[in-house]
Amino acid sequence: MTSPTPDALLGPADIRELAAALGVRPTKQRGQNFVIDANTVRRIVRTAGVRPDDVVVEVGPGLGSLTLALLEAADRVTAVEIDDVLAAALPATVAARMPGRAERFALVHSDAMHVTELPGPAPTALVANLPYNVAVPVLLHMLEHFPSIERTLVMVQAEVADRLAAPPGSKVYGVPSVKANWYAEVKRAGAIGRNVFWPAPNVDSGLVSLVRRAEPLKTTASRREVFAVVDAAFAQRRKTLRAALAGWAGSAAAAEAALVAAGVSPQARGESLTVEEFARIAEHAEHAEHAEHAENKEPGPQ
Repeated sequence: MTSPTPDALLGPADIRELAAALGVRPTKQRGQNFVIDANTVRRIVRTAGVRPDDVVVEVGPGLGSLTLALLEAADRVTAVEIDDVLAAALPATVAARMPGRAERFALVHSDAMHVTELPGPAPTALVANLPYNVAVPVLLHMLEHFPSIERTLVMVQAEVADRLAAPPGSKVYGVPSVKANWYAEVKRAGAIGRNVFWPAPNVDSGLVSLVRRAEPLKTTASRREVFAVVDAAFAQRRKTLRAALAGWAGSAAAAEAALVAAGVSPQARGESLTVEEFARIAEHAEHAEHAEHAENKEPGPQ
């Protein structure tokens, strides 16, 4: 493996020079905040535990700060970039700054939400500075479509990091927490200051580590069925599950039947349930159907 040159990573002056040459101004619409600090991207790579045999997928590489740090450590890097100008420029940046590693880099010019396959070997890790406005959907999409991804480290808005890593019972525990936990063990992995970005964002950032479950969750319900229960439970999070799941089940009585069959209190709220409990409720949807059917057969008032 050819060693990169000591100054291969991008510093603040490099980033601004590159952006000026490309006529790039970071846009709020795409949640773009470029990392301008080489120590930060190396820290992200270290925290992600990137190994020499890893095939890393990166979403939203921007001007290439994190991409170059990943190429220092991994076997291969595939970057997914939606922006036309950035996607066109990145291979040249890699070739110029790390010529010995350029053949181990691939670019996919696409919206990450539409990517269901990648060139080359299957990815083993996902490491990304995710655009804040699409962080959760992109993360869940990648985990769903690329089961070979064992380890993930994403930089997201601190508030989103808290939600993703929140345990049941926490005030910020919600849909992202449960759905991420379907795939992986999730934890906060550090904080990132605002001054390492250009432009500096108005919010703090956090790192989230996701290590895929060694064994998939044991349930007869499908992911889609479980996620439907999760969505219903948190759509009206102040309500008891008996009330919140009435629409999903067909009626409050049908929801209660499914909850009781699953061993979950109908008076509980979604924020107190583990992903395993949501899966049990999904498994007992047939109890909801039976209860709904029986309710519909009851004669009305004369």
